[in-house]
Amino acid sequence: MRTGAHILLLAGSLEARQLAGALAARGLSCETWVSEAPRGAAPLPQAPQLRRFADAQAMQAAVMQGGFTAIVDAGHGFDAQATAQGFAAARALGLPHVRLLRPPWDLPAQQRVPDARAANARIGAHARVFCTTGRDSLPDFAGFAGEVLLLRQTRRHALPVPYPFVEPVFGVPPFTAAAEQALFAALRVDTLVCRNIGGEVSMTKLEAAEALGITLIAIDRPEGPPGMVQVAQPEAARDWVLGL
Repeated sequence: MRTGAHILLLAGSLEARQLAGALAARGLSCETWVSEAPRGAAPLPQAPQLRRFADAQAMQAAVMQGGFTAIVDAGHGFDAQATAQGFAAARALGLPHVRLLRPPWDLPAQQRVPDARAANARIGAHARVFCTTGRDSLPDFAGFAGEVLLLRQTRRHALPVPYPFVEPVFGVPPFTAAAEQALFAALRVDTLVCRNIGGEVSMTKLEAAEALGITLIAIDRPEGPPGMVQVAQPEAARDWVLGL
């Protein structure tokens, strides 16, 4: 790795935390940005900066100002905007760029849909749906045909719900399979709508749904920009950085 390297790590995933630790252990110069406040109990080695940008040009200006020499995108698999902006900024500035993204769950085609609107179209009358796709996805459920949409929220708040069929369910991750199964049973859930984010930590809700015979509807991850280099493991991303 050349002298004077300064890495921008776009975080938002468990793998980002693992990679940040590996880079810190090597004494590498790295700054971490997140597009939303971190969740869960696994902290980053350094406090991340909360940075959101209106467009790729705004991110490009911030990257240039920060003096970064490479970008590692280890953000949330469904944060397509941040991924597109980071990749565009790297290309415009001629910086090395890599995407660290865990593989999705291997699910049968009948359980998969391309987006939240398609998921909503599969929900029948009287369904009690547990949904983990986030508050920002609620407009896609405007024509909800079920009885209730139980929306998981990982930060407690008093924000009003936009539709009468929505009920927030608060909880702090990580969630065990046993806890998820008990929760689903108590709420009389018959349908689970989630994003196919992959990974063992988040798979507990799928295990609980299978144990209870709950219908699973999983939303496919958005495709990344064409030409983007991608790795699946933090170790591979670490080695990529060390090889710069």
